[in-house]
Amino acid sequence: MIKIDTEKCIGCGQCVKDCFPRCIEMNGNRAELNDNYCIRCGHCIAVCPKGAVSIDEYDMKDVKEYDEKKFSVDADNLLNFIKFRRSIRQFKDKKIEQEKVNKIIEAGRFTETGSNAQDVSYIVVRDNLKQLKDLTFESMERLANSVLGSKTVEARLYRRYAKMWLKMCEDYKQNSKNDRIFFNAPAAVVVTASSQVDAALASSNMELVAQALGIGVLFSGFFIRAAKESQDVIDFLQVKKGRKIVNCMMLGYPDVRYFRTVPRKQADVTWK
Repeated sequence: MIKIDTEKCIGCGQCVKDCFPRCIEMNGNRAELNDNYCIRCGHCIAVCPKGAVSIDEYDMKDVKEYDEKKFSVDADNLLNFIKFRRSIRQFKDKKIEQEKVNKIIEAGRFTETGSNAQDVSYIVVRDNLKQLKDLTFESMERLANSVLGSKTVEARLYRRYAKMWLKMCEDYKQNSKNDRIFFNAPAAVVVTASSQVDAALASSNMELVAQALGIGVLFSGFFIRAAKESQDVIDFLQVKKGRKIVNCMMLGYPDVRYFRTVPRKQADVTWK
């Protein structure tokens, strides 16, 4: 629960003003907890000028004092950083250091979630990646045959993809290096959550940190499609009850160099 150190509290009321569910109120010249609707978001910790607030469910060692030199990012540089990112499909045969994987996960852990649910989980597959690949390609082949054998309108829309999926599976059977789902990346991170939005936001921040670490990322939509159709894949990943696979990030050192950004359509913006 939230704890307020009355010795440190100076009664400024900043925590009361910033608490959306109004779980903190002023009692005289000190802040006092009213814990009926608290979601443990930590705004009270961040806004208190004296560090008088703590939450005992969390490790307070996570808390860092603001330092402009360490925390500020130049907006133009960040925008260019985003523009320069590429989906990587060529990876070096090189393992990713554990500390770098930890930082990528950390970026997801500190991403905002609805109602502070913190409901995102990360399944890192490295040593058993070949097993996951085999199960994924098996599912993809079944899915392709199912689409080609169906006469529904939806199936007709996917028929072009299904033919490509079958070719991908045939190539993989002939040589496992012919891998057009994982692209021989040395690691995959499967992101699961009860909320698709929470998982998507976490994945986006994880990609930015990965890129800053020199690690390439590919979000594999083909894997997601195959995984959702395969109980074997879900069982292998041990997806927690109530959560679903939202993203899969292939990670590895890029074996390709890019020299410039690429163009995009103009933003579709409506001003009111």
